[in-house]
Parts: sequence; C-alpha cells; structure tokens
Amino acid sequence: MKFTKQDLLTLLIGLFLFASCKNPDGVGLDVDPSTAITGTLVTSEVRSQTIEEPAVSTLNLSRYPLGYMVDPVFGKTESSVAMTVIPSSLSYDFGTSPVLDSAVLVLRIDTTANKFYGDTTSSQYSIDVYQLTNKITTYKSTDVQAHNAQLLGNVKKKLYPNTPIKVFDIIATKKDTLKSVKAQIRIPLDKTFIQSQLLSLPTTATSTNAKFIDYFKGLYAEVNKSNSSGTGGVAFINLNNSYLQLVYKKTSSSSGVDTVSVNFPVSSSSAIPAAATIKHDYTGTAVRTQLDNPPTDLNPTPYTVTYTQGLAGLKTKLSFPQLANFTTTYGKVIVNKAELVVDLSGGTFAYPFNAGQRLSLYRWDIANQPGNIVDYTNFASAPSLFGGYFDSIKNRYVFIITSYVQSLIDKTATDYGTFIAPTAYETFQIAPSAITADRSVIGTGTNTTNKAKLNIYYTKIN
Repeated sequence: MKFTKQDLLTLLIGLFLFASCKNPDGVGLDVDPSTAITGTLVTSEVRSQTIEEPAVSTLNLSRYPLGYMVDPVFGKTESSVAMTVIPSSLSYDFGTSPVLDSAVLVLRIDTTANKFYGDTTSSQYSIDVYQLTNKITTYKSTDVQAHNAQLLGNVKKKLYPNTPIKVFDIIATKKDTLKSVKAQIRIPLDKTFIQSQLLSLPTTATSTNAKFIDYFKGLYAEVNKSNSSGTGGVAFINLNNSYLQLVYKKTSSSSGVDTVSVNFPVSSSSAIPAAATIKHDYTGTAVRTQLDNPPTDLNPTPYTVTYTQGLAGLKTKLSFPQLANFTTTYGKVIVNKAELVVDLSGGTFAYPFNAGQRLSLYRWDIANQPGNIVDYTNFASAPSLFGGYFDSIKNRYVFIITSYVQSLIDKTATDYGTFIAPTAYETFQIAPSAITADRSVIGTGTNTTNKAKLNIYYTKIN
C-alpha cells in the first residue's frame, strides 16, 4: 500500500491523539461518562409505609420552631420555645433609681432556606410570652416546659420572614437613630413585672450566669391558637441572635438623667439551654388512618400515598421485595446505576404547604439505629450527586443508590429498614428533624400516576 506524505502525517497525528488519551472510550462522547446510563434497565418494585417519628432532643438546635398551623392533609402542628436569658455582662449594674421605659423580647427569624414554613399572606399570629416556672433541664420535643400563668407579653401580627424592619437604635447621651434590621418578632413585655423582677436586682444577682438563671428561670413563647387566624405556619428562630431589650432611665451625677438601652441575650447551648415542645395532632386525617392500620403481610400495599413531615413528625419506610431474588431472575449482574425516584402525589403540594425542599435517605443497622447508606458516604463531598433535592419541574426527588442496591442484590448487606424523611436544606440529617417543618405526600408503588420506583441499569456477567 502506498502512502503519500499527507496520509502519513494524518496517521501519525491520529496515533498521537489516541495514545495521549487516558480514556479512549470517551472519545467523541458529548456527555460525562460518569453520569451516562448504560446496561439493561429494569424497574423494581418499591413498597412504602408511613411511620411516626420518635421524640427528638431539642438541645443545641441551630434554630427553634415557633408556630401553629392547620394543614388539611397533616392536621394540626404546634411548637413552643422555652429560652434562657442571661445578663449582658456579669455583675451588671442598672445604676441609680432605674425606671423602665420599655421591655421587648426580640426573636430573630433565621436567615436560612428553612426560616419559615406556612402562610405569610393572610394568617395572623398571636404570640404569648410567659416566665418559666423552672430552669430548663429537659429537652425532648415531647417534654412540656412549665410556665407561670401570668401573661407577660403578646403581639398579634402577620409574619414576613424575608422583610427587614425599622427600629430605633438608642445610644446614651445621643439622639435616637432609625435603622433597618433583618426580620424579627418584637414582643412588648409587662413593664411592671420587668421593673420589679430585673431592674431592682442587686449586682450580686448577676455576678454569674448561673445565679441569674436560678433567679429568673427564663421565658416561654407560644402561639395562642384561639386568638390566631388563618392556616398558620412555623417560624424558625435564631436564638443566638435574639435578646431581651431593656430601655430605662437612670440618674447620673454628671448628666442628670440618662436613657440606657441594654440587651440581655437569649442563648442556646448546653450551659445556657433552650428547648422546643412540638405537638402533632392527626385526628380525622388519612395520616391517622395509616398509622392505626399499617400494611400487613396479607395486604402489603393498601395505600396509594405515604407521608413525610418535619418537626419530628413522619417518615416513610421503604422496602425492595424484588431485590432478594434478583440474581435468580436476571442472573449475576453488575449494577451500573440505580436510582430511587420518589414522585409526589399530584395536588398535595401548593402554597402555603409547599413540597419539602430536601429529603434524606438512610438505613437502620441490626440494632435499629440510623446510619448512612454507602452511596451517601461516597458522595459526601458532593451531596447533589447523591440527590434528595426537590425537582420543581418534575415534582420529584431522585437518589443515586448504586452501591447500596448492588450490596442488597449480592446479599453482602441486609435491609433492616430503609427510610426517607424531611431534612434541612443545608444539613443532611438521619435523626428526626426539628429544624424544618416541610412535608411531602409521596406516591406509592400502587399509585397509577405518581409512584416511588427503583430504576436499575445492569450488565449481566458470567
């Protein structure tokens, strides 16, 4: 065969290019090979069951739920917050003859994606404040935090978690100035009570945080259900940026009477604790029906939907009955890709009860303790590759669980329970979440239009 110089040059260039390519199988492809789906597709059955979450610790939460809402699907949910207040500084001195002008409990609404769930358009929220009877020593979401009967403060208003507000900045010996601050709930407190309980304190009562907490105990905030209106919602409060603001006058030897503004911080830590009490009432709902009448061996798929709900509400247990005999049916295989597709049931997500922004997927071990599945661990540095984020175009969630499915098929792992549950958008949680109120209604395998399914792409091997 005769080569021209041009033919020889073309051949050498081609050989050079292919020799330098580390992955020749990818030449000419316009997709990322790591995400390309190859092999034979089979859609495997997914069974699901609604499970009620256990109580969860509310100590050291990143944000605290405060609210009340009536959901036509999930019933009633309410959450109150007990909080510890500490002096602005140790041995704080209120000065000579202090007289209170105002006392306001300032609750900063969180700034994350999970700052609020529910109605911000028409609902009116009536928020009451009381003094705690005892120091906070219990933290389960079901624990009742006792408080005194005397109402210390109330505010009734709509809540706008994305709207800054204007407040006066009071500086001693200077003119008050108006400033803009991030969304917050400001609740005026009883002046007579604060005057007698706080402004009359000697400096010895504020010499340590522990002494002050022993004396004052703390504050308790809840939504007054009978005085509120609308479907309601839940605001998430950043207690580390909340405080009790006291504005008072004191006598000064140099300038006569000075106006002073001081903030007593509200905090959330093991030493300065806070706690939330969360209640769910499913009376008269389809949720209650499912909880009272779970699937049985004789009727493993009685429902067309299951439920997930934040604030330690509900999760969905999944099972994959066809995986146990997968090799018997299809032979020995390598799973190229396995995706769990979780579709929402149509017509169950609309303002103010929008679909949850993110779901977690995890498994139980032999002791029924939650743990991550191997695929989440593999994708820990890039959680979007694992999935679970709400797709608002297709109204679904997708999880990539290739390694987990391979291990169940090969029987190198045992499915003691696989679960999906709401999780905070920015934090993947495998324990019941108290920092998001999101909920989702999920189509089951028997749903004719929207269903949970497991797509397995495999290659048969000898």
